[in-house]
Amino acid sequence: MASIFAIVNTSNVRYHIDGLEDYRPIGAFSFLGRYRVIDFPVSNLSNSNIDRIQVYVSQNPRSLAEHLSYGQHYNINAKRGKLQLLFNQDSRFNPIYNTDVRAYHDNMDIIERMQQDYVVITPGNWVFKADFRALVNQHIESGADVTLLYHRTEKGDTEYRACNVLELNRQKGVNQIKPNDGSKPNCNVFMDTFIMKKETFIDLINEAMKRSSIFGLVDILNQERDVLDIRGIQHKGSYVACIYDVRSYYESNMALLDYSLASKLFTSDWPIYTQTTDSCPVHYFKGAVVKNSMIANGCNIRGTVENSIIGRGVEIGEGAVVKDSLVLGHSVIGKGVHIERQIIDKWAQVLNVKDLVSTSELPGYIRRNDII
Repeated sequence: MASIFAIVNTSNVRYHIDGLEDYRPIGAFSFLGRYRVIDFPVSNLSNSNIDRIQVYVSQNPRSLAEHLSYGQHYNINAKRGKLQLLFNQDSRFNPIYNTDVRAYHDNMDIIERMQQDYVVITPGNWVFKADFRALVNQHIESGADVTLLYHRTEKGDTEYRACNVLELNRQKGVNQIKPNDGSKPNCNVFMDTFIMKKETFIDLINEAMKRSSIFGLVDILNQERDVLDIRGIQHKGSYVACIYDVRSYYESNMALLDYSLASKLFTSDWPIYTQTTDSCPVHYFKGAVVKNSMIANGCNIRGTVENSIIGRGVEIGEGAVVKDSLVLGHSVIGKGVHIERQIIDKWAQVLNVKDLVSTSELPGYIRRNDII
């Protein structure tokens, strides 16, 4: 059996979501009112019996550190497993230096001390289900130097616009990794997931640092593709979401209001772990109306909620209407307020403005702790 450690990268400078990311990295974003985005990659690793996990983070790490804790709620073996939160030397004066390679190089002494033979590198801003141990076994059987996970889509012209795509030959060899320019609906979206030997990974990081101070792992792979055997493996799951802007965050949540889709992501044989909180069940007061929504524990619902996701401890006032919206934990929607297609960040209060309605192109956003 292959020995494997894992890296979850939450410090990807290619993505920045204004507003939400001012307070926490994408991995710490609330998801479906109960989870955090980071729960999905870490749960995938835990379910794959990979329990030596490094999580890389740069800015605003507090909420992610609090949520991850020591990893005990992810069913990580307390004696031989370990979840580490690692930091890179963030160069705020010019973000072009804040690459994944820089983060790994800053922590090279820790990587070199890992005793495992293989490394899985997966992102903190994607939501999907995957058995990483099975993928590592496929990688070993193929004889490849590096294996990349991709999702085959027919919506590359309208979705995944901030992602990279793989150009593959007939043997699933990777000819090139390049940005998705939206010109082709049918494409292989790279899921920012790499599998390789630890020694190969270390060699690539050191070589990238020699060639350019702003190289990322994708850049060095593109330059080494004629030397290395780089293969692609297609992800077979039914639900894949990349969170890279406000719209993708909103739509990745709202898509799972479809029970048939959600039931394929959440299965009894592949649990998604998260921090639990002790609080009362939802209190539905007389006159409350709820349709096709997910509502977390601790909420008080006096108004109408339709096609929405409501986080823990939210107050929905009498006569209020919440429609097609994502309301994060401990927010207040006041009496008689009407919100539609909004993202309400944690601890915000919508009291005085009675109508907040956004267009179908882009959801509205109310900042954390704001009173409107």
